[in-house]
Amino acid sequence: MAIKLVNFVTVFAFIVTLFLYVSDAQLSPKFYSSTCPNLQNIVLNTMKQAVNKEQRMAASILRLHFHDCFVNGCDGSILLDTTTAFTSEKEAFANRNGSARGFEVIDAIKANVEASCKGIVSCADILTLAARDGIVLLGGPSWDVPLGRRDSTTASQALANANLPPPTSNLSNLQTLFVNNQGLSLQEMTTLSGAHTIGQARCTNFRAHIYNDTNIDPTFAATRRSNCPLPAGNGDNNLAPLDLKTPIKFDNNYYINLVAKRGLLHSDQVLFNGGSQDAQVKSYSNNNAAFFKDFVAAMIKMGNLNLLTGTNGEIRLNCRVAN
Repeated sequence: MAIKLVNFVTVFAFIVTLFLYVSDAQLSPKFYSSTCPNLQNIVLNTMKQAVNKEQRMAASILRLHFHDCFVNGCDGSILLDTTTAFTSEKEAFANRNGSARGFEVIDAIKANVEASCKGIVSCADILTLAARDGIVLLGGPSWDVPLGRRDSTTASQALANANLPPPTSNLSNLQTLFVNNQGLSLQEMTTLSGAHTIGQARCTNFRAHIYNDTNIDPTFAATRRSNCPLPAGNGDNNLAPLDLKTPIKFDNNYYINLVAKRGLLHSDQVLFNGGSQDAQVKSYSNNNAAFFKDFVAAMIKMGNLNLLTGTNGEIRLNCRVAN
């Protein structure tokens, strides 16, 4: 009976993965296997250099990928600089003043890829691969990334302002941004929020939580206040790790922190605050393997949002400007 159950789970997992890969028939992990066979090694090696130089960069690249996918899909639009035709998404509330970072790393990867196979690989695919590799380099799960995205020729600061979750979000607002706007499930919302197991946040984004909210461990709040003073304007750019326990390791400690009321952002702690996501948070806090499995599936689904494929869009030669 146990063997049959294991076989069923294995077959079911395979079917789910297969469905995710073929949900857009034009995407395939082998999309560049003949046209740019060294692509994955190039991306990984360049990411290794960047993360070895600054481990925070893995989280920064992952955040770029999220912020790209939440605005008209994963089309590399966040990488575009401002032109006379549009204002860059880099100027959106969630991205400006250096909050979105790592663009020079994507530039370096793109240059290395172009040197090997010119005009073949999209910036959107490079960003998606780089996000996966950053997770792996910090101890997280790996997966085959479906490829074949094409790049947008424009960007939308207005849509970035509307779609990117602010750190002050309550559970209802998160549901609107993840579920209603992107077609993700509540479970996937909570799973993808686990990306905050790595990275740092600026004082201005968590000051209200550590001074005003009551759903926070007092000792943790006191620790964070030491580097995030009042009033606003003092130390706004001071950084704190999103995960106090293992800030440069991709694991399930994010959820352990939430259960202990040590979420750094208001929008993190609302996932464990007597609401609908408490059970899932508690489950992940006790099961790293389950978090990894669900995270991979959710990342693949997010990476398939509103794609440009086939003859839509373009393959940018420079990720910062349309051709």
